[in-house]
Amino acid sequence: MTDSTQTRPTPAAGTRADAPSAAVTGMVDHVLALAATWTRWDGAPTHADDRVYTPHKAVRRVADHLIDHLAELEARLAGEQPQPDHWHASLVTTPADLAPFTPEDLDEARSRLTRLARIWAARLDALTDEQLDHSPGTGWSFRELAHHVQESVYYADAVGDLS
Repeated sequence: MTDSTQTRPTPAAGTRADAPSAAVTGMVDHVLALAATWTRWDGAPTHADDRVYTPHKAVRRVADHLIDHLAELEARLAGEQPQPDHWHASLVTTPADLAPFTPEDLDEARSRLTRLARIWAARLDALTDEQLDHSPGTGWSFRELAHHVQESVYYADAVGDLS
């Protein structure tokens, strides 16, 4: 998908700006705005909070966070116990994380993160306030979970604007 045909992960029509879905889609909008500058990356990882970050790692961490917590939300809605994740947090930097960030990588990030944001938005917008605030299972309410996912901007902010 090219930049000119890319759909933005904005909330559905009629969605309030303070809706949980807006937290998720806004996070993805922010990440993708920064990612648009990462094709200029010089290959030097950035350091934040005793961790190393690169464009690929930021995209991977955001996508993993979206997938992991979506799996949790869906399991809880189905009355199941969420599968434990086996994340190594942002401590691990893979060889793939150190690869140059190309225009093709940016296109893939836009496609993947936009689609994940739309899945989140559709799911969250379909829930009632009762379900958002008094969610089944243990853990954060789904409203709190959406705002936690919003914190994934951290990974992109660690790489920053490279324009």
